[in-house]
Amino acid sequence: MPQITSTDEYQDLFDIDANLNRLVKNIELLNYINPLNIEREKKQFFSSKYNYEPEFNYPKLKFNGYKLHRLFFSQRLERIENESIRKLYEDVIYEYSGLIECIQTINQGRKFYYNSLKSFGTPTEKDIDNAKFILRFDDSDFDQEMLPMYSAKEAIDYFEEYSKRYDFNYNIKLSTNLSAAAMVLNNTQTLVLRKNHKFSLNQLKVLTNHEIGVHMVTTFNGLAQPLKIFSNGFPNNVETQEGLAVFSEYMSGCLTMKRLKELAYRVIAVDTLHKGYDFSATFDLLHNQYKLSRDKAFAITLRVHRGGGFTKDHKYLRGIKQVYKYAKSGGDLDILLTGKVSLEYKDTIKQLQDLGLAITSKYYTDAYVTNDNSNTNLDFILKSLK
Repeated sequence: MPQITSTDEYQDLFDIDANLNRLVKNIELLNYINPLNIEREKKQFFSSKYNYEPEFNYPKLKFNGYKLHRLFFSQRLERIENESIRKLYEDVIYEYSGLIECIQTINQGRKFYYNSLKSFGTPTEKDIDNAKFILRFDDSDFDQEMLPMYSAKEAIDYFEEYSKRYDFNYNIKLSTNLSAAAMVLNNTQTLVLRKNHKFSLNQLKVLTNHEIGVHMVTTFNGLAQPLKIFSNGFPNNVETQEGLAVFSEYMSGCLTMKRLKELAYRVIAVDTLHKGYDFSATFDLLHNQYKLSRDKAFAITLRVHRGGGFTKDHKYLRGIKQVYKYAKSGGDLDILLTGKVSLEYKDTIKQLQDLGLAITSKYYTDAYVTNDNSNTNLDFILKSLK
């Protein structure tokens, strides 16, 4: 673990950082937001001819929300003398407080939706225009790599082989209670794969570059930092982290039009929440108007309606737009890989590094070394996003 040059000078900062680290351990949103009965409700939804409103069950809360709020806001931030670092920690506390409220209100309908809005926002008109612009492009080219043919067990073998390029160790587990094909749990360094999912070769390439090449890389880079805030997460880090992850797909040459359109459909689906669409109405829009298969339409609808209206999914498209433009203008990607950080705090991160309070990335996303994308359409689209 790297040491700073003068611990005494920043003792108050380290004490506050350690306090927040102890408090934040229980508020991994992904531990709570995935329903426990997806397959049963999916079966019932399909057998009802898409007119049934699914009733999802969720994991029980493992913390006292009120007590956690009180402990977060009792931190003596005035003891942090550096103004920009103090402001970062203020922002962080408000961010964590918002996540507590999100978790506390899962499955409480609009109450959860409003808390989700506070933490993740909702698509702007520009975001919706960008999504509709992407959906104009053709994605019908047949590719053998797109055929779903690999089991979750075979996917584990593929992930393990891919991960040999990085010298960190993480856990892999299978779950039936997953709304995505895969996800990384930051606080336990665990990759979770959906047990009953069939993966295509392209999806395995996408997921390894996305989940390991970025999410796991930033997890272990965050753990290597002197300050735990890098591991626990900066405000709005989802947008930057997902942008970096999709950019890794692009640079490694496995980002397809079909995948980019999926991110666009997520924006369209999130936008239905503020219009008051229920589960069936969002599914109907995707399945009947946009002609997605019923499984794909269900998966996207589930992602945005879980909990009562989860708006996070519009962040992927906005994130790749921002990271693509940042990287193409010569921006330093290393600084964005230092942990679960956000693009808007890059100057503060640089200041922390200059003060000896942060280090450069221990691990670097290997996809960023050379650009293997050969799809000129993707470049045209990403350059054209507003």
